[in-house]
Amino acid sequence: MEYRVDHDSLGEVKVPADAYWGAQTQRAVENFPISGLHLQRSFIRAQAVVKRACAQANAELGQLDEKIAQAIVQAADEVLSGKLLDQFVVDVYQAGAGTSQNMNANEVLANRAIELLGGQRGDYRLVHPNDHVNRGQSTNDTIPTAMHIAALQEITQELLPALAELQEALQAKADEFDEIIKSGRTHLQDAVPMRLGQEFGAYARMIELGQARLERAADDLRELAIGGNAIGTGINTPEGYAERCVQQINEVTQLDFRPAENRFEAIQNRDAAVNVSGVLRTLTTSLTKIADDLRLLSSGPKTGLGEIQLPTVQPGSSIMPGKVNPVMAEMLNMVCFQVLGHDLTVLRAGQAGQLELNVMMPVIAYNLLQEIEILTSGIRAFTVRCVRGIKANQATCRNYAESTPQVATALSPYIGYEKAAELVKEALRTNRPIREVVAEKKLLSAEKLEQALDLHRLT
Repeated sequence: MEYRVDHDSLGEVKVPADAYWGAQTQRAVENFPISGLHLQRSFIRAQAVVKRACAQANAELGQLDEKIAQAIVQAADEVLSGKLLDQFVVDVYQAGAGTSQNMNANEVLANRAIELLGGQRGDYRLVHPNDHVNRGQSTNDTIPTAMHIAALQEITQELLPALAELQEALQAKADEFDEIIKSGRTHLQDAVPMRLGQEFGAYARMIELGQARLERAADDLRELAIGGNAIGTGINTPEGYAERCVQQINEVTQLDFRPAENRFEAIQNRDAAVNVSGVLRTLTTSLTKIADDLRLLSSGPKTGLGEIQLPTVQPGSSIMPGKVNPVMAEMLNMVCFQVLGHDLTVLRAGQAGQLELNVMMPVIAYNLLQEIEILTSGIRAFTVRCVRGIKANQATCRNYAESTPQVATALSPYIGYEKAAELVKEALRTNRPIREVVAEKKLLSAEKLEQALDLHRLT
């Protein structure tokens, strides 16, 4: 491999000749060969948005030469278009707070800007990673800002639309199944009748509530730490700098970000990220419940509940011919369990902030974005390849509703709880429907019995 000699404040470093990164990134690559995991492309693009905005704000305020600023902006735009993404090479598990990640962005943009100005990579007399690209900034305000931008973009553009599609699909099934009578179940035991549509309507409402919770929590991500610099004082930034940065960020993202009300808090605490992660944990509670229910309701085909049929998407066994499994629901369960692990990491890393800084930001950003990413993909696949193709076994549902002795609950107002309980025991002992036992004992007239045990009315 061919190298060039780059340098930073510690001295000279050999860097791959074709790399856009520089000495500090190279040191991080060598110091942190931990996982091979890198912060997501959504985060890298968010870093480019931040660096672009800062360069424009600095130029407008007379802090940066216009030609240098425009070269940085053009380099950042290339990153936003998908170029240079392979140049962001620092492991997730890196220097605390993300200094290596910040310098990776500074060096890549500086070296590309140098080229745009006609120079050679590493000639920092033209564009310097710290003095120009990072001007008026710190790792401590740019990394949380990029985290908020990336997370909010992924939530609003990807996850919320995926949830809306799932909610609509569940509601469509609720409407489709509205006239199908079945037995409800509590404690996995027979309960009073209900409609299959009511069951799916509950699922649709769970997702609707999850959407609303996520939208409320995500609003906190609109507060940006940018302009706080090292600890919140805004050292080395002119008046109006933060506001101009946020304005430029909004021009690119159209997401109505705002300067943090208290920049000291915005640098010290990652509570907004922890809160969003917590809401995603709650969302997985609903998703897991729905996936588990669909697995139970579709169990069979001969020895399970068999009230619904899930779409057949692949063979279910390498040894049992013809076996089909609820694989899309199982996939969603696994996604949800993984999200719980990511959430615990975000929670504990969020607790690890000390004094003026939380130094666990790279792992918070990675895990939060990973939660959003796999939930989005999992939900979309589950919606398209499972929920939309669900069919109801109407006869099976009706048979359960007719045969369960718990319809006797509707007789309590006529004959009392204890007498109804006796009828349930007899129906179970003789394996006969409640309707037949009541008719035999002439406890109610035929007309009154029909009215009392009108299953549709009971739902």
